[in-house]
Amino acid sequence: MPTTPEIEHVCAPAHAFLGPPEVRDEPEGAAVPAGLEVVDAHVHLFPDRVFDAMWRWFDRHAWNVRYRLHTEQVVEFLVSRGVKQFVALHYSHKPEMARELNRFVAEVARAHPEVIPLATVLPGEPNAREILREAFGKLGLRGVKLHCHVQAFAPDDPRLDEVYEECAAAGRPLVVHSGRQPVLGGYPVDPRELCSADRIERVLQKHPKLTLIVPHLGIDEVPAYERLLDRHEHLWLDTTMVIADWLGGDAIPTSLFPGKASRLLYGTDFPNIPYAWDRELKKAIAAEMDDATQRAFFAGNARRLFLA
Repeated sequence: MPTTPEIEHVCAPAHAFLGPPEVRDEPEGAAVPAGLEVVDAHVHLFPDRVFDAMWRWFDRHAWNVRYRLHTEQVVEFLVSRGVKQFVALHYSHKPEMARELNRFVAEVARAHPEVIPLATVLPGEPNAREILREAFGKLGLRGVKLHCHVQAFAPDDPRLDEVYEECAAAGRPLVVHSGRQPVLGGYPVDPRELCSADRIERVLQKHPKLTLIVPHLGIDEVPAYERLLDRHEHLWLDTTMVIADWLGGDAIPTSLFPGKASRLLYGTDFPNIPYAWDRELKKAIAAEMDDATQRAFFAGNARRLFLA
């Protein structure tokens, strides 16, 4: 498989984030409960050297990653525990890195049909349109992942217009980490200065055909993102790490989860998590959802967005 350069970051002032210590050694379940179909909409797959560099970064600036599994091990782990499919996310931080990452994840998906591969691109890099057209066409990738904190951009930065336009034209969803949390030393920017629900609304107003997914329920502006769901039919949120009680911030109103679970996606951030792989799964199962909503939340919504 292709390899990519090691990730390097310019350290911003540290804003240490630690979740509840009691989760670090919690027991894990053996498998997804029988009869429940799960599509994890938020899994990270990178080349080995990039994973290794990321974990060193996490050790310095974030939390202890419990599952230090490389890509082939991630696939084996999730499949063996009954996860039917998972959306593979990655992101670049320098020009031309995206092209290599996109080819890498396409190769993984060809070998493993459980993988739903997404592309990435660095906003403003030369040939961004060509990189995305290759990703959607030749490589068959099913969407795009961007990360405001790592890639150092605001979601309404004009450099992203070409990315939004290509996604809308191809009918491919875009996942953008635009919530303000976590705020960690090691990011090249302070995400509180770049990220806001208001900026996301400007994007949705400017690009009304774009399907946009904001991970982590937009933490720490959960109420604002809940209101955006009511105003914009092509906006979706995922629940990653928030229903696990890790990222902190606003309390999650029941009107959003499970109240709007038909507009939400189940995700985990595996393998870069500090707690048991099924912590979020158990908490989501315990939420009061009717059968149809539960099927949509755990699998149907992701398939509708990424495989239609």
